[in-house]
Amino acid sequence: MQATPWWKQSVVYQIYPRSFCDGNGDGIGDIPGIISKLDYLKELGVDVVWLSPVYDSPNDDNGYDIRDYRSIHPEFGCMADFDAMLAGMHARGIRLVMDLVVNHSSDEHRWFREARSARDNPYHDYYIWRPPGPDGAEPNNWASCFSGPAWTFNPPTGEYYLHLFSKKQPDLNWDNPKVREEVYALMRFWLDKGVDGFRMDVINLIAKVAGLPDAPVTAPDMKYQFPWDVGIDRSVTLGHLGEMKRQVLDAYDVMTVGETPNVSVEDAVSLTHHDSGPLNMVFQFEHMGLDSGHGKWDLKPLALADLKATFTRWQHGLAESGWNSLYLSNHDQPRPVSRFGDDRRYRVESAKMLATLLHFQQGTPYIYQGEEIGMTNVAFPDIADYRDIETLNMYREAVARGRPPAELLRAIHAKGRDNARTPMQWDAGPYAGFSTVAPWIGVNPNHIRINVAAQLEDPDSVLAYYRRLIRLRHAMPVMVHGQYALVGSTPDTIYAFTRSLGDTRLLVVLNFSNQETAFDFPERQGSQEALATGTLLIGNYPPRSDESATPLRLRPYEARVYHGGPAAGLSDG
Repeated sequence: MQATPWWKQSVVYQIYPRSFCDGNGDGIGDIPGIISKLDYLKELGVDVVWLSPVYDSPNDDNGYDIRDYRSIHPEFGCMADFDAMLAGMHARGIRLVMDLVVNHSSDEHRWFREARSARDNPYHDYYIWRPPGPDGAEPNNWASCFSGPAWTFNPPTGEYYLHLFSKKQPDLNWDNPKVREEVYALMRFWLDKGVDGFRMDVINLIAKVAGLPDAPVTAPDMKYQFPWDVGIDRSVTLGHLGEMKRQVLDAYDVMTVGETPNVSVEDAVSLTHHDSGPLNMVFQFEHMGLDSGHGKWDLKPLALADLKATFTRWQHGLAESGWNSLYLSNHDQPRPVSRFGDDRRYRVESAKMLATLLHFQQGTPYIYQGEEIGMTNVAFPDIADYRDIETLNMYREAVARGRPPAELLRAIHAKGRDNARTPMQWDAGPYAGFSTVAPWIGVNPNHIRINVAAQLEDPDSVLAYYRRLIRLRHAMPVMVHGQYALVGSTPDTIYAFTRSLGDTRLLVVLNFSNQETAFDFPERQGSQEALATGTLLIGNYPPRSDESATPLRLRPYEARVYHGGPAAGLSDG
């Protein structure tokens, strides 16, 4: 029997280095700061660190605009610091996955400086250029993800260049084989250092449809439209990634995860198929859009039925041939306890409940720094307090169109990326133990009561609960390999599912509301039998004195997982 790949059994922890720990007292997180916290990660129990970019960068998009793929940005340290961090992780049994950002480079990269100088420059074809449209307008109506057009005019060549993100992030031309070989060479550089894989930034966007046709008008009030459905060539992307696998990845024992906006289950199977897929897993975004209306900033309440349906479709879709990435937050998303839970009265309970949801599904779980202590969104009172390019561009553009600033701030408080980027809350000190000086972005004021130091001393803390979840995952193959089935006919606020592997059964029951809710097991199984035959494996409340009472009355945001209990016979809903 073939051994299970190590990345299927792993728990991944994402570090956003600018906000994790400041080792030299300049207000910016860095690699020495990460080194100082390696024992913390070891005690947490994680197997892999995904490190957001530490490469040399002008920081237009906080490191996702890379100026030199083989150098460390001086703000973060030097290559010797990186080597010491990698060695320290490996000595503790922790692998390191780097961010690979190759849909685009920085406009300050040597390639682009050459490319924009003249049409006959050897590097010109490293990027995507088009002549002006009628009256000198952009070549098509594509929008940038960071507001405005996806095109910027370059006077020296009289052309526009494409940038699906910031104008300082020009898209690379993956149709050029020289570009692909440059990418493969830089990948080998890091893999030969001992890096254990890559998280590939927006990797499904690398191949554009020939002709770059106009995008359909889906937002009539906007001059420019997002080109996801017409601009991205999925089959060519799959071919490029297959070549990458053959040319680079097959020679190393590594983990690969592709960030894939707008990907379908069928696309994900092609990308992650255990026989033919070029990647191990993908980040899909479907569940991240369930609380948005027309675009990210258009807020609407989450319907739990939608979340259950989405997770269930992805669980089933990748169960036999692909692999899921499990996440509720990262550096681009707001804090899950604020988004999907209750970050006030039931912060601890809902943070634990959401962690239970994630870690008991099939796939590789990802923890974003601070998630393990239940860090929350921040509500800075003024737009001047924010640093994120996406947020600032949206605010400026929307105010110019007449949107009320107070309304925009409410959306930013809920969905802005800086919610995830406030400094890691290590203790209750003036700067949360992150730094000895004022950080590059403000600290969340609630660090006085929500911090690592306090939770290390509390056996009932969110942090202690995460440690238990990770230990269980390492000890129980059913959490990695078990078949997922949704339990149907539950109350509207209850999410219940089973995991099954051989004779082992798990039943996971989650209350997504701030009200006590009655839950009865399906009639075919019988409530008394279910509670009598199942052992409570983990829960986020103290055990009840009436554990066998039926129906089960779930307390606000309660999570309960039964082991060896009533999974057989429960049907998908």
